[in-house]
Amino acid sequence: MKLKTLFQAVLMSLILMALASAPGQAASLASASSDLDVCGAPPGAGAARAKARRLVEQIRVDLAEVEDQIRNVDFVTEVEAGTASVEQIAAVVAEEYSIIHSDLNSFNQMAARWDTAQGSHFFGDLAFGEALSMPLVLDFAANVGLSEADLAAYEPRPKGQTYPSRVAWIASNADRASAAASFLVNFGVFGENMARVRDALLEVYGFTPAEVEFFSFFAEPIPGFEDDAIEVIAKGLQEGACPRDVRRSARLLQAYELDFWQAASEPPGSPLPVSWPH
Repeated sequence: MKLKTLFQAVLMSLILMALASAPGQAASLASASSDLDVCGAPPGAGAARAKARRLVEQIRVDLAEVEDQIRNVDFVTEVEAGTASVEQIAAVVAEEYSIIHSDLNSFNQMAARWDTAQGSHFFGDLAFGEALSMPLVLDFAANVGLSEADLAAYEPRPKGQTYPSRVAWIASNADRASAAASFLVNFGVFGENMARVRDALLEVYGFTPAEVEFFSFFAEPIPGFEDDAIEVIAKGLQEGACPRDVRRSARLLQAYELDFWQAASEPPGSPLPVSWPH
């Protein structure tokens, strides 16, 4: 009887201990879940990278709806159907002429703020990419009868220029985690649309691959871009960047990306003397 009584007492004690610890475990799980939104430096580089990846995953979930809107804008489907005029397509490139000039300055400013000789060249690499794309803008313009003077004289649509305005704001005001996360998430869907326009120009409009290199340049993913961005985001989190600010920055930039593609369906900001076919 004594052994049986002792066994029952031990069993009851274990049950009570389990019940007592359950709320603590639940609180621990809740804390782990909410940790994604906690400001402040994660404990170590490994934890910062893990948090950066989780944060990017959450941002992609948050922005799935607006990305679908970007994929389904009228302009892209009209180009694929062959119903968009070449002047409309050229107007997108004319908008990009202004955007690239602005973004190049913005990325150089970010590089000056955050890149180091011994560390990341993430933002300097983005600036280098913008510089490479400008001659391709001029090449496409020349293929449809436009000079650089025509592009400079073009009056951009306000809605088509909200994106570079936000990039300039990021360059001056954001933290590095917000900047890197915004571009990481943004570039994917932009590249998808550029690839679809490129393919339609080849298959529907009869352009040659050499004539659409501007679209191809942005359609191709940047090798290693995601891993490089994660490192920059992690560094920003270690510096105390708030995930709330990172998510907000990505949301706003993607909204302005939608602005750009919606503006592309509107009439050009000013007439373009397009000559196509030759």
